[in-house]
Amino acid sequence: MDHAGDAARTDLMTITRYVLNEQTKHPESRGDFTILLNHIVLGCKFVCSSVNKAGLAKLIGLAGETNVQGEEQKKLDVLSNEVFVKALVSSGRTCILVSEEDEEATFVEPSLRGKYCVVFDPLDGSSNIDCGVSIGTIFGIYVINDGKEPTVEDVLQPGRDMLAAGYCMYGSSCTLVLSTGSGVNGFTLDPSLGEFILTHPDIKIPKKGKIYSVNEGNAKNWDGPTSKYVQKCKFPDDGSSPKSLRYIGSMVADVHRTLLYGGVFLYPADKKSPNGKLRVLYEVFPMSFLMEQAGGQAFTGKQRALDLVPKKIHDRSPIFLGSYDDVEEIKALYAAEEKKE
Repeated sequence: MDHAGDAARTDLMTITRYVLNEQTKHPESRGDFTILLNHIVLGCKFVCSSVNKAGLAKLIGLAGETNVQGEEQKKLDVLSNEVFVKALVSSGRTCILVSEEDEEATFVEPSLRGKYCVVFDPLDGSSNIDCGVSIGTIFGIYVINDGKEPTVEDVLQPGRDMLAAGYCMYGSSCTLVLSTGSGVNGFTLDPSLGEFILTHPDIKIPKKGKIYSVNEGNAKNWDGPTSKYVQKCKFPDDGSSPKSLRYIGSMVADVHRTLLYGGVFLYPADKKSPNGKLRVLYEVFPMSFLMEQAGGQAFTGKQRALDLVPKKIHDRSPIFLGSYDDVEEIKALYAAEEKKE
């Protein structure tokens, strides 16, 4: 046995240790946020294990119900949703939960109530389960004023007010990417320890990227600026090399690649979906929060994504996010279009 090697492995920065270190920077902290994050991490580990076993456990296939978005639910969606709702409620630190799978917000009973609102998509990209493509969980955390009865309005806040956001990707490895408002860090699950280890400290997105990511099947319904931008990616007019197209169709996987390699991910509005397709609270906001924390930008076609104020919990929005310079180009095209009108 390699005792020296094993001893070295105990000196790892686990996610628990990282969060506790962050907590010491806030002397007034009572550890509530740390407890909440620990429960989210537990939920991610559980879902990761279920995703890995899905093919064997016959969890794949439709559960027979349709969720609020009109999508047929996979059994794993249902399971993941239950896992996260139970993990978050039992933490005793949450008061409102908004899940992609539930039509209404969940209000935690007073005896278990805390001051945090959690918005989440328990299993994003679940239509990809059957073919082994990466899927993931996306979450965002808000804090609400202590002492008053929570209402849905408490969670309809702009993304810039988020306290923390992250996602967990279940792929060739299980990766959790988290920001608590001071940079972005990536952790990878070590299955032999059952611990998330810091593997990507202080992620910074390249200022400009060589990849664009979009569903080109929707091209005939795009607006002018989106069409122009994609045309420019393929046929640059400045003599530079064209960008590569990479599109997985699972937001967590596409955003993860964009974060690490740079480039731009776009899901624009089109004639079929004039308000865009991605949900504001638990897809657009958390991913935009992470992008900005990593030095990138997120734009809706009209404004900074994190300045949006949702009117309903399942509101949708177009989104363009990624490397700073690439999003700047898209903003310029939209500004030019506005001047014409």
